[in-house]
Amino acid sequence: MRIDPFGLERWFAEYEHEADIMLAESGIRSLDASRFDLDPGKLDYVIPTNGDPEFRASVGDRYGRSADEVLFTCGTQEANFLTFLSLLGDKAGVGDGTPSSDGAGDSAAVGSGCHAVVVTPTYQALHAVPDAFGDVTRVELEPPEWGLDPDAIADAARDDTAVIVVNNPNNPTGRYHDEAAMRAVYDVAVEHDAYLLCDEVYRLLVAEPHPPVASFGRHGISTTSLTKAYGLAGLRFGWIAGPEAVVERAWRWKDYTTISPSLFGQYVAKQALGRRETKILAENRELAETHRAIVAEWLDRHGLDWYDPVGVNGFVTVPDGFDDAESFCRTVVETESVVLAPGGLFGFPDRFRIGFGLPTSELEEGLERVGRVIETATAEGGDVDAAGGA
Repeated sequence: MRIDPFGLERWFAEYEHEADIMLAESGIRSLDASRFDLDPGKLDYVIPTNGDPEFRASVGDRYGRSADEVLFTCGTQEANFLTFLSLLGDKAGVGDGTPSSDGAGDSAAVGSGCHAVVVTPTYQALHAVPDAFGDVTRVELEPPEWGLDPDAIADAARDDTAVIVVNNPNNPTGRYHDEAAMRAVYDVAVEHDAYLLCDEVYRLLVAEPHPPVASFGRHGISTTSLTKAYGLAGLRFGWIAGPEAVVERAWRWKDYTTISPSLFGQYVAKQALGRRETKILAENRELAETHRAIVAEWLDRHGLDWYDPVGVNGFVTVPDGFDDAESFCRTVVETESVVLAPGGLFGFPDRFRIGFGLPTSELEEGLERVGRVIETATAEGGDVDAAGGA
């Protein structure tokens, strides 16, 4: 098994720790820990290791699923990783009748295919991980609308397709695919006896979110966490919601990764998903809307374009005067100490990802600094290198 280097993480590792402003982060600004009770008592493992049963039942209710159809994980990253392992990393497949540890067979049936259809551009882990386990066919969203095409996904699906992967709302474009399109893609999964895995980590930044994919039926799987919409990245708390057979197998794999979710994560998550949730989401949605308008006005002022995004990141055209997004982003970070994400990391070198979920003062300062780079390039009529020369 071979995994490609994670380009975005390597880019962050190169620049993030020394830069003044992180304008590439795709989540909302972090909440202060003082808003929560931080004393869970004895610092033990979470028992049972798939998460507190009553809390799993509460989360499952959001999807029309039972407690046994939810697995708590260390963020969405682990949720996706374990799901891919359960669907592609086991040659036996899910639902083949292989006895579980208690002697019972899996309750759902799916083939032992090793093929994934992945809608891109997207977060690299959503195509690199399945590519390490099996065979991936990418279905590209097309600029400038980045619309989801169920017919293209149907054309890409095969007899050995085990999973179709969509990130909705999409990272990096911010496109929120409508419910009709998502249900059409779900039908493709059903037709091929595959699963539709939807990474929905940005979903609750939408004022009126569509139903989650896990609520569509037995072939639907939703993954998410409290990172992007809730501003609780440090909890490392997420989950898988889907068919019991998939969740059970993912739990078996989790025994070999993180064993249990974070005790602190689960403890604070209960609070964040309880009486505090309405206020947290209202604050974060208001911040996202306000900042989207700030960035949109800034883009207009500098002659740049994007698809009006849902969430807190957008995919922006590269300004004139630069060869590509990497050239532009390196100039920005090395002359103005602001980190942006080059679009080449997502397969589109003529765009860059901008995140606008950070505190307002930092956003405005970051935009001012990036604006100086664009204005310098415009004034000099040519490429601007990292030293600021033409």
